[in-house]
Amino acid sequence: MTAPLIDLNDGHRMPTLGFGTYSLRGPEAVELVLQAIGAGYRLLDTATRYENEDEVGAAVARSGVPRDDLFVTTKLPGSAHGSSEPRAALESSLSRLGLDHVDLYLIHWPNPLEDKYVETWAALVELRDAGLARSIGVSNFLPEHLDRIVEATGVAPAVNQVELHPYLPQVAQRGADAERDIVTQSWTPLGRGTDLLAEPVVVQVAEKHGVTPAQAVLRWHVDVGAAPIPKSATPERFRRNLDVFGFALDTDDLTAFESLRTDTRIGGDPRTHQEF
Repeated sequence: MTAPLIDLNDGHRMPTLGFGTYSLRGPEAVELVLQAIGAGYRLLDTATRYENEDEVGAAVARSGVPRDDLFVTTKLPGSAHGSSEPRAALESSLSRLGLDHVDLYLIHWPNPLEDKYVETWAALVELRDAGLARSIGVSNFLPEHLDRIVEATGVAPAVNQVELHPYLPQVAQRGADAERDIVTQSWTPLGRGTDLLAEPVVVQVAEKHGVTPAQAVLRWHVDVGAAPIPKSATPERFRRNLDVFGFALDTDDLTAFESLRTDTRIGGDPRTHQEF
């Protein structure tokens, strides 16, 4: 089982659902990523800040899956913002991953107080043109951040990866991304550390379709046009998480999910969060 592909604005394609690796480290991480690939995951999401690019790269090398069949994402840390720093940062990531390119390279956070994200984006355009990243994008960018980088370079990100789950459905942000032909990708799609999967609305929708609450939430992401990257350290769970393409939520289900909206964030606020 693999996820269907979604078209990006640069002509490349990306799996609709991927495997998040946040907090996975060490030999266990290698084995879990290997099992995820074996289960059918083809998008692997890591970041310099996750400190597990070595492990993801080791799993890719051992998987036996052709490189072109895998979609590897990593992210530029805030400490490498600037005009010249991104190239060295990406080359270091590629060395750890054991790859000659990544499929998607993201600015992890805009770090607006530092205000270097425009020149950083221009540097990513150069890295794309040099073939070190097939696609480039951003993470946690608000519409005003997107407008500045597009105005400066004429290049819109292929992807904007943001915190997105039924408590924080990001309706305006998803609309802003769509207007700019940017795919919205969801981090912490299952509402990490919350009671989301126990919410009566989620449980009822899951029972209606004969699926787990996590599958119902992940299908909600797909049906609202987002591309989730759930993380799980339990093989049985991450196998089920990929199995969400055999059913769809109906209008009543989507309306029921709207009642969960609180606009409460689990992570940082992109207006003020500083990530280094």
